[in-house]
Amino acid sequence: MCLSIPKQVVAWEGEGEFAWLERDGQREQVNMMLLGAQPLGTWVLTSHGLAREVIADDQRQLIEDALSAVAAALDDDYDPQQHFRDLSPGRHD
Repeated sequence: MCLSIPKQVVAWEGEGEFAWLERDGQREQVNMMLLGAQPLGTWVLTSHGLAREVIADDQRQLIEDALSAVAAALDDDYDPQQHFRDLSPGRHD
């Protein structure tokens, strides 16, 4: 299984094919070939060192919630009331 992880563009390397992206204080050099140059501060989904998709903040929040739920489940600390609030009964966004 492969997960795409949100990371933020924080610096560009050379001619713009590679950028430095950051998540939780960890930096990674990522190939931006599929997306092209993106402004600093842009959030993108990455997988295996490749930026795949620009994401809006509301999308990023949903992804972060899902990643948090996975981490909680692995720690045997999953609480359905704390995760996936977008799937709660009565919400029709």
